[in-house]
Amino acid sequence: MIRLHHAHQTRSMRSLWLLHELGVDFELAVRPFDGSLRSEAYLALNPAGRVPALEIDGACMFETGAIAEYLCERFPEAGLGRLPGDAERMEWLVWLHFAETITQHVAILTQQHVMLYEDHMRSPTLMRLEAKRLAKAYGALEGQLNGPEGLRGTLLASGFSVCDICCGQAVYAGQHYATLEGYPAVQAWYKRITARPAFRKSLPPEGEGIYAQPFYPAPEKPAKPG
Repeated sequence: MIRLHHAHQTRSMRSLWLLHELGVDFELAVRPFDGSLRSEAYLALNPAGRVPALEIDGACMFETGAIAEYLCERFPEAGLGRLPGDAERMEWLVWLHFAETITQHVAILTQQHVMLYEDHMRSPTLMRLEAKRLAKAYGALEGQLNGPEGLRGTLLASGFSVCDICCGQAVYAGQHYATLEGYPAVQAWYKRITARPAFRKSLPPEGEGIYAQPFYPAPEKPAKPG
């Protein structure tokens, strides 16, 4: 039995997309992104009080990178992992976990733009800084997609993998704060991977999720006094 505990438009979307790509049977427990994640019952599944939590093989996992590695090894026939000994194993690990580099900026921006409701709680300087750091992460993807052999359609030369899923979900969230303008390879890659049926299945129903608008622009830089 596989059961994924998921909240719409959060990191757990990576695990949901991956499960759909794997084509395995699983149960989906959709949870609200609120204080119920800190209930005693849920903390027994994920002690950080966050999503995802993945019940599998009589145990429970959390952390999207660990879940991705485990599922790719548990279901190697899907070809989404690169197992030890594979020539792309090192590169696969790097880009799988690069998703968290992108997401750390997205998380800060989500806190600033969405979770902090009062303007006096927010930092326009931090918003602008993190949006620039997020764009820098897009630049790293742009460089990888322009590989030595030419423009790639996937992050690894050999083809689609869980790296595209995890980084793709991070970019899906990131575009609420920094556009892909100026990153043509990333734009083409993102359009391609998000056309996949498994991605479409991982999207929230209309009107649900943590983002109320498609883009949250950073406030204008205030003029210096004097």
